[in-house]
Formats: sequence, structure tokens, C-alpha cells
Amino acid sequence: MQTAWHHVRRSPYQSLAAVLIMALTFLTVSVFTLLIVGSHTIISYFESKPQVTAFFKDEAQKTDIDNLKSQLLATGKVAGIKYVSKDQALEIYKQQNKNDPLLLELVTADILPASLEISTYNINDLGQIADTLKGVPIVQEVVYQKDVVTTLQSWTTALRRIGAALIVILAGVSIFIMTTIIGIKVAQKREEIEIMRLIGATTWYISWPFLYEGMLYGIIGAGIGWFISTAGLLYLSPFLQSFLQGIPLFPINPLFLLGLLVGEILLAVSLGMVSSMIAVRRYVGK
Repeated sequence: MQTAWHHVRRSPYQSLAAVLIMALTFLTVSVFTLLIVGSHTIISYFESKPQVTAFFKDEAQKTDIDNLKSQLLATGKVAGIKYVSKDQALEIYKQQNKNDPLLLELVTADILPASLEISTYNINDLGQIADTLKGVPIVQEVVYQKDVVTTLQSWTTALRRIGAALIVILAGVSIFIMTTIIGIKVAQKREEIEIMRLIGATTWYISWPFLYEGMLYGIIGAGIGWFISTAGLLYLSPFLQSFLQGIPLFPINPLFLLGLLVGEILLAVSLGMVSSMIAVRRYVGK
């Protein structure tokens, strides 16, 4: 390890380049991981809320509504059903328009429809539930926030694909740059390596300082990338909390952030070792 530190001090600019490319790679890993996890949390939040609302005709009987509830629950796809009577609908209306007395005077419970608010276990089942409700004679209207759900799913899928592509590209660039930098250092010590071989040094004994160096670049880069992304998240959290009102995205569990750091360090160590092994194989592996 002391030899690895000595290599770093002797070529600070090359070392800085290796650390920066690793930091950029793991900053990307951190940012897209946080975005994807946050997107899944938002989707889970909407999945737990009533996503399909069926408004009934005035002639709908309570027994017919109860039978419809039983049929929906029997599908095994419905997570929850809430019946909202005309009186309850009026209370909700009053709460939503409490600052406008004129609107309150014009509306009574008789003109508001009773409804069922339905949520599903899987967001992909919403369309089928909505189509089923549209075919029920006692249902007057079905409100289904299809565009919102579809947009959330599309964004999550796109983030996952873009993030994976960027991470793979940057990981490849990191390996290439680190292999080049460490390869230059190995070439500069070619005579020392030959002397060590003549006095009986093993291949692993010669290689380990360079492997430690690659791992060191990776660990430092991963730590910098994780720190920047975490600091940015904490800085933006007040704005995000106000923007995502009602969605339990914050506070972020510290154990999750710690687990993300540990995972990135393990990945960084792997990238560093692979880069170093490729570089030293040309001379030491002969």
C-alpha cells in the first residue's frame, strides 16, 4: 500500500485524471440510483391510492353496489375499495370549496353521485378494472388517471435504460483511462520489474502495488461521486418536499445511503482491480 501511495505522489496529474473519471462514473451511478428508487417510491404511492373512481347513477341500489364490490375483490387484483355516499361526497365537496360560499350554496347531496374509489396491487391492472366498470349498467362515469400512470411508468423505464447505458459507457471509459495511466507507470518501471524478477519476486508480489493503486483510485472516486450526489440531494430536499407534497419520499433513510456507498465502493474496487490487471499483464504477466 505504501508503494501505491508513492506511485500516486510521483504522478499527481495522472492520478487526478483517474480519480476524476471514477468520480464522474460513480456520480452518475448515485444520481440514477436515487432517481430510479425515487420513481419507484412515487409509483408505489400512487398504487396505494384510489386510482379508478366509478360514479353511480341515481337509481343505483346499495345491494347492486355491494355485489359489484364483491365481484371486483374476487378478481384478486384489487387492493382496496372505498364506498363514498352522496352525503360523504357533499362533505368532500364542502372541504374542497370551503373558501367559496357561493359554490357551497348551489350544491346539495342529491345532485352529487355516490362512487367507488378503487386501488389495485399492480398499476398495470388499472386499465382492465376501468374497462370492467365501464360495462356495468349502474355506473354512470369512470374516472381513470391513465395518462398520469402511463407517464410515470414511461419515465421510470426511460431512466432505468438511460442510466444503465451511461453507467456502462462511463465504466468502460474509466477502465480504459485507468488502464492507460497505470500502464504508463508500469512501463516506466519496466527495468525495476525485470530486476525484481531476476532476484526471484513472484508475479503477484510485483503486481500488488499496481492493483492497490487501481483500487485506491476507485475508492476515492466512488467516495467523491457519492458525496456530491448526497450533498446535492440534501440541498434540494426542501424544494423537493414542497414540490412532492403528500408523497412520502423524504426523509431518505440513512441506511439506504450507507448501503449505496458500500455498494459503490465494492464496484469501484472491482473496476480498479480489472483496470490494473489489464495494465500490468503486458509486462508482469509474461
